[in-house]
Amino acid sequence: MTAVAPSPLGDADLDAGLLIRRFEEELLRLYADGHLAGTTHTCLGQEHIPVALAPLLTGDFVFSNHRGHGHYLAHRADPHGLLAELLGRDGGVCRGHGGSQHLRRDGFLSTGVQGESLPAAVGVGLHLNRTGQDRIVAAYVGDGTWGEGAVYEALNMAALWRVPLLVVVEHNRIAQSTPTTAQLAGTIAGRVAGFGITVSESDSLDLNEVRAGAAPHVARVRATRQPHVLVQHTVRLGPHSKGDDSRDADELRELRRLDWLERYATAYPEQFSAADARARRRVADVSAEVLSRPLVSGGVG
Repeated sequence: MTAVAPSPLGDADLDAGLLIRRFEEELLRLYADGHLAGTTHTCLGQEHIPVALAPLLTGDFVFSNHRGHGHYLAHRADPHGLLAELLGRDGGVCRGHGGSQHLRRDGFLSTGVQGESLPAAVGVGLHLNRTGQDRIVAAYVGDGTWGEGAVYEALNMAALWRVPLLVVVEHNRIAQSTPTTAQLAGTIAGRVAGFGITVSESDSLDLNEVRAGAAPHVARVRATRQPHVLVQHTVRLGPHSKGDDSRDADELRELRRLDWLERYATAYPEQFSAADARARRRVADVSAEVLSRPLVSGGVG
């Protein structure tokens, strides 16, 4: 994973990435101030992946996971509904009953159970084939999920039944607090190959490169109705959940050096500054508006 200067971004992509970053920073503040109950898992450092993929998956089904705020914001662009859900306020995506990890809206579903989304995604993909739809299913998972048996059962079925499934692996090299090297034998690509499923890998931190690299694989899944696993190496800048980060200061400093947004700020300071100001204003407005809403009965706030 290299730290070369990023390619120029359009304002829409930069705005989307910064919205996710500032939104999740606001979540951590709201948690510290007692507004957010339960737990929350941020995707700080990984925002460029769903932003890169979102235009390639318009109209498709998307399955997310416990670290899914960025997926939801990139694919559904609904910060008010998401924050209201997390705070248990009126107008939440699931009326405050799903909380941070279990969201459902317009073909977007997330779950906090590791590996649970893949069998469900295979079922949706099978339905799409049987009903003659040209849509596909994308499922985001992490490298830690590859310790779950459901992953392999789902891959087996996806290959046998020729299911249009794109598995996006956000490989941040750590599963909660355990380095991937200490809990994953072999490689993800090697495991996928055992099912006869194609796999691609990228360690790019450049949003444009991630999108360009993924595009032909998305197109092939759509055309052939066969699965593909896309492994995108990335970095998790924040803790697993709230403040439980066991990594030492030197490791965290090295990871921050690879922060795709900081690299963009250095390369394009004027554009970044303007976009960052927009994102901060938008998140502040969303937060103030949602906090003014009443709590819903049975919510999570």
